[in-house]
Amino acid sequence: MGNFYPVAVTYETFGRLEVSKPLADFVNSRLAPNTHLDIEQFWSSLEQAIVRFGPSIRACLDERDDLQAQIDSWHRNRGDLPASPIDFLRSIGYLAEEPPPVAVTTAGVDPEVARLAGPQLVVPVDNARYALNAANARWGSLYDAFYGTDAIDEVGGAQRSGPYNPVRGQRVIDRVRALLDSHVPLASGSHGDAAAYAVSADGLRVEFPSGATSGLADPEQFAGYTGTDSAPDTVLLRKHGLHIELVIDRDHPIGRDDPAGVADVMMESALTTIMDLEDSVSSVDAEDKTVAYANWLGLMQGNLTASFTKDGQPVTRSLNEDSAVIDPLGIQTTVRRRSVMLIRSVGLHMETDMVRLDSQPIPETIIDVAMAAWCALCDLTATGPHRNSHAGSVYIVMPKLHGPGETALVRDFFTEIEEVLGMAPNTLKMGIMDEERRTSLNLAACIAEASERVVFINTGFLDRTGDDIHTNMEAGPMIPKGEIKASEWLTAYEEANVAVGLAMGLPGHAQIGKGMWARPDDMAAMLDEKIGHPQAGATTAWVPSPTAATLHALHYLETDVGTLQNELAESPVDRAAAVESMLAPAVLPPDRELSPAEIQRELDNNAQGILGYVTRWVGQGVGCSKVPDIDDVALMEDRATLRISSQHIANWLHHGLLSEEQVVEAMQRMAAVVDGQNSDDPDYEPMSGDFSTSIPFSAALSLVLEGREQPNGYTEAILTAHRRRQKAAS
Repeated sequence: MGNFYPVAVTYETFGRLEVSKPLADFVNSRLAPNTHLDIEQFWSSLEQAIVRFGPSIRACLDERDDLQAQIDSWHRNRGDLPASPIDFLRSIGYLAEEPPPVAVTTAGVDPEVARLAGPQLVVPVDNARYALNAANARWGSLYDAFYGTDAIDEVGGAQRSGPYNPVRGQRVIDRVRALLDSHVPLASGSHGDAAAYAVSADGLRVEFPSGATSGLADPEQFAGYTGTDSAPDTVLLRKHGLHIELVIDRDHPIGRDDPAGVADVMMESALTTIMDLEDSVSSVDAEDKTVAYANWLGLMQGNLTASFTKDGQPVTRSLNEDSAVIDPLGIQTTVRRRSVMLIRSVGLHMETDMVRLDSQPIPETIIDVAMAAWCALCDLTATGPHRNSHAGSVYIVMPKLHGPGETALVRDFFTEIEEVLGMAPNTLKMGIMDEERRTSLNLAACIAEASERVVFINTGFLDRTGDDIHTNMEAGPMIPKGEIKASEWLTAYEEANVAVGLAMGLPGHAQIGKGMWARPDDMAAMLDEKIGHPQAGATTAWVPSPTAATLHALHYLETDVGTLQNELAESPVDRAAAVESMLAPAVLPPDRELSPAEIQRELDNNAQGILGYVTRWVGQGVGCSKVPDIDDVALMEDRATLRISSQHIANWLHHGLLSEEQVVEAMQRMAAVVDGQNSDDPDYEPMSGDFSTSIPFSAALSLVLEGREQPNGYTEAILTAHRRRQKAAS
């Protein structure tokens, strides 16, 4: 916490609180008038919450440091301490006893979160254009997703560049028709031979050129239509709770050449979206944060817009309207066209000076949660044109919690904010990100502490690996980063997350999630590999774009996650064995010696990745983007990328596989590579011209050379200080 680069800030005073002018102005002019909450009363109540919870949060951080010091000592002095890591961790309070059976009872949860399975987007909420695009990604075109990506190859004249290619277009149509035959088959015949779609008293009827007709093999898969029954404009189909929509328009350039007039096939895609205040944003002061809060308010009010130029044309983006359809019984119903939105706060370890108590910074998560909840009052009172949560909940994802004690603290803080805002108990729902080792080992106890609020758990390779490296820093040098994905602890962690979620009764109440697909341009591989997430029993998994969400949704048509979860629950994972496996650090075996070339390659790869991301985060204020790796493969990266890479270098430096001179040389050499990769960006400032004056380079070097000393290996303190310095210099 702390480590602020000083900047001039103007404050308004409310009791013992000093509120920075951008935040105070936002509350006074935008937030309070739309919710009729008394401003003075709010700040007075928040002051009491800060006084109550601020010291508790700092005590949690002190406990983290104390536990880490004891773990470091245990690794260095194994002969004088309990030999079993389980016994040792239990003796110091790091590992809790398994809680008695506690069933999750979270109520008032929207079906997209509680029981439906499908993709999830994570998007920086400080970018209105991206946030709206993600919120609207509830539906996506299968035609566009296949045509515009490598999900269909380019052999045989099916190139995707240039003007519309009818050869590729037909390949797309054939692929999508085959998917329809697979997931919503006809009783006889093929969707590929359809001449017309119509609705009869018996449900959907498909006509063929011969005059023959067919219904669906399973008539229950027909979910509704728009237009007339004899000539529908759209036909809605359903499998595993997800909808597929046939768009019929014989005047459309595609539809007029299609025998059945099908102009597009839309796939229900991103059921949920996490609007992010944490790892995917570069937000370091009240000015930055207020932009994010204002966008969240606009989303909750339903009136957020973003204007920009695309393909030379002005575009204004807003939230999609829901649409009316006629169901199979002839009753008009509504189809939702927007994701259900969650919001992710920063972790407990972050401090901010946008609000100060007695002129001292406070835990930033207190402001994040309070502002997120206050903005959401607009949704709860249904004053805008759209509803986010029809169930009346506010979904707040809490990252980087360490164990059940911290989970209980956040639970109690949520209760306090509900009282401040006049919300019903348990309106604020909690997402628990399983990305720190102490939470992984105690996941059941964490869930038990939030059994009336939990709506989300997930796994995340990058942060979890960064924490594992830092926690086991004294255990020895780690294996190369790419090999950690196959390590014993990681396999056990992924399996245990689902097993614990099922054992605690999350289905019907909460999502069980899996991590990000980081290669946004590699959709063919994603289609091959990411099906493993629903097949593992996860109800959702992160994807890097709306297009990826549309393609990943196909995996949830192939996998009945609910049925699979029931089967998995009947054969539970041995959780005691999983804990033991999770405690096996991914260190180099004693008989393995890395060659100088292997060491240099690993260093260069890590250094390039750090520099490629930091130069945008610190230099340009971009928190999440496609960053080319050392082989020029574009990877979707956020702050978690830095944590694992910087900790890996710090580990090898600590154990003598690298020297500081070698690290500095690699960083300088890779800086030139990154400069070249960004040479087409007119706003980019090269690092290699003068390393001594490049603030992004200084930040990247600090992340590595100071990585051993950063609490839990977190990167935020260094990044924030350098970004504030960069803003001041600019």
